[in-house]
Amino acid sequence: MGEHSREHLSRKDSIWIQTGREGQELDAGSATGKSLGVFTSGGDSQGMNSAVRAVVRMGSFLGCKVYYIKEGYQGMVDGGDHIIEASWASSSGIMQKGGTVIGSARCADFRQREGRLKAAKNLIDKNITNLVVIGGDGSLTGANLFRQEWNSLLDELKATDRITDEQRKSCSSINIVGMVGSIDNDFCGTDMTIGTDSALHRIIESVDSISTTASSHQRAFVLEVMGRHCGYLALVAALATEADWVLIPECPPDKGWEKTLCKKLSAEREMGLRLNIVIIAEGAIDIEGNPITANMVKDLITNELKYDTRVTVLGHVQRGGKPTAFDRILGARMGAEAVLALMDAKPDTPACVVSLDGNQTVRVPLMECVERTKSVQEAMNKKNFQEAVRLRGKSFQNNLATYLRLSKLRPPKVMCDPTGQVCSSGKKLAVMNIGAPACGANAAVRSFVRFALTKGYTVLGIHDSFDGLLYGDVKPIGWTDVHGWTCQGGSLLGTKKCTAARYGLDKVAEKLKEHDISGLLIIGGFEAYHSALQMAEARSKYDAFCIPMVVIPCTISNNVPGTDFSLGADTALNEIADICDRIKQSATGTKRRVFIVEVMGGYCGYLATMAGLAGGADAAYIYEDPFNITNLRDDVVHLKNKIIQLGVQRGLILRNENANANYTTDFIHQMFSEEGKGSFTCRKNVLGHMQQGGVPSPFDRNYGTKMASKAVDYMITKVEENTTEDGKIKSCTKDSAVLLGMCRRQLLFTPLEDLRGITDFEKRLPKQQWWLSLVRPLLRIMTKHSNETYRADAILTNVDLEDDDNA
Repeated sequence: MGEHSREHLSRKDSIWIQTGREGQELDAGSATGKSLGVFTSGGDSQGMNSAVRAVVRMGSFLGCKVYYIKEGYQGMVDGGDHIIEASWASSSGIMQKGGTVIGSARCADFRQREGRLKAAKNLIDKNITNLVVIGGDGSLTGANLFRQEWNSLLDELKATDRITDEQRKSCSSINIVGMVGSIDNDFCGTDMTIGTDSALHRIIESVDSISTTASSHQRAFVLEVMGRHCGYLALVAALATEADWVLIPECPPDKGWEKTLCKKLSAEREMGLRLNIVIIAEGAIDIEGNPITANMVKDLITNELKYDTRVTVLGHVQRGGKPTAFDRILGARMGAEAVLALMDAKPDTPACVVSLDGNQTVRVPLMECVERTKSVQEAMNKKNFQEAVRLRGKSFQNNLATYLRLSKLRPPKVMCDPTGQVCSSGKKLAVMNIGAPACGANAAVRSFVRFALTKGYTVLGIHDSFDGLLYGDVKPIGWTDVHGWTCQGGSLLGTKKCTAARYGLDKVAEKLKEHDISGLLIIGGFEAYHSALQMAEARSKYDAFCIPMVVIPCTISNNVPGTDFSLGADTALNEIADICDRIKQSATGTKRRVFIVEVMGGYCGYLATMAGLAGGADAAYIYEDPFNITNLRDDVVHLKNKIIQLGVQRGLILRNENANANYTTDFIHQMFSEEGKGSFTCRKNVLGHMQQGGVPSPFDRNYGTKMASKAVDYMITKVEENTTEDGKIKSCTKDSAVLLGMCRRQLLFTPLEDLRGITDFEKRLPKQQWWLSLVRPLLRIMTKHSNETYRADAILTNVDLEDDDNA
């Protein structure tokens, strides 16, 4: 696989992966003279346009000629106007659009050798020897076959005098890199395919809407979602919507499932719930491999339970609409990496697919992934469903495990041991929110409450953070109290931005002891982490703090150490991207306008950077990447060139709220207004608390549910390990006060004590942030800033600068 691959190989779900070059040094114009083509094939998915845009702009940055191949393989076969040179301006304004602007079509001609001969001839005429394929496994398999036949196709074209000796020599090999565009997330070898997150948003929006009418009329609804061979959409949608039942092809229900389903729906109604939701993948089957349809489930519920039941088939609504922030960013990062992979490739380099591994783009062998994907269906055909689930990968397995665990939960009545004695632990676990509200917190609370109740623990809800603890607003939370919380934004427990020390650690300890709390879950932002750390460090003075404490990071700022992603950040990014789309749209018909938009984040530039990449911003000013008046001047010049020379009518500048004390949003607005006179007008927008609002995204709902599930298990284990003979809890080890975070692909518990050294408490930031080195350089290239180098070496946090000064 070449030198680069040998140095950076590892395994993921039994597939060899090669670390990508994202964030590494790469000079502009380093691939001058090369040509590449990009096309979309098969079913469309949201986010494809972002990938196309990234291919064009990274290719242009490297000095390549980039060609659009319109209408997929059919355009390659037809040639002519279907293969046109792309420009920076032609890729402007497309990333927020759904579908694919360069078209996609099924192509019977390409299945025949004569069709592939025509395609080869058309590519050679444009000197295209590098292809980026965006599609499903069928499209990628076709591209690999094309590559394998390339030499024989050229020989035949030469023999029939359709190409010259010079063309035969200059185009002697072709390299292929793929990106998977599929809403089903059915391709093995990547955590997420382009379009999946957007499709989940469409499903969640539909279920949330249906739930209100279902509740009004006490109806049951059966929703069919896409997924002929893969149940990912149905599975994650069920987790994110509190669905009562889900049917997917990889995990068919046991025999007698009909009675079990009816019993569960009936139990829900007996608890006073007014609706039932069943989600079914279009490819759902029973244990014998027989199809289960939405109408079958509807008839079952109607006949057995006499509930008014309706069927909704979402169909192609799931493929429609604009892409989410995640899919835009995913497409941009994958598209850029695909071009780098092509430039690294040699004639004997096997075709690869650009994939997502945690927060890192990687390269995986194309055909190895295709074969593994096919083996999933083969396993299901053999009724080896356990193997099918294993082949889907860790992400699918974790989602399924969480769903199966939740689906088996029942509200506890009186829990008894085999002798009939009540076996409730009698211990109390408490949950509280600290910090600014963020979406996903309620999903985490619901999951924590229900898992803890089934383990025999009483759960206390501490309302309004430490105010509630100190002034008596601490109440038990029951099973039905948290019904419907997953889909609600904000904090239903109530929250405040404060730390434990501010209220007095002695008072906090006194109240924890008064309520006899055996374990504490804190869901929140930097204040939540800081408060838990303060309490953990005061254990030698206050026994009440010698209990297991777990922090789940939940803040739109994503500024908590020990995790790559915080709950709430994904929802906020989608809100910002959506608002920026509307802001730019407002200027339709108004020529030459630049918008200066201020976003939240404290001193953390995550929101500004990621929203900049998702919204196609021309610049994103943040605290961690220092800028000066020269940089601002250069960006004005860039905008003038973009608007006057390239004809792009709108510009977008994002600024983090604390990016610079002197270069404020007002200052930048006034400067751009003055310096841009005659070229563009300027408008300012401060987004404010809109970023904290909205409905939680599927990711934040699912993430919160899984985080709390893991937190419960960890906390209860620590409670049981540290219970003394007299029933008291004495837990003073550092691993009993932890933060649960996502680090690459894993959920890890990190002792708070270990996080202190990597935290800048003054600016409320981690000293190292993964996205700085990976995303910031890409953001600049995507906006065509001149003389840029694709590297992160020059980006230092202000903490690094201060440390250097001290040294």
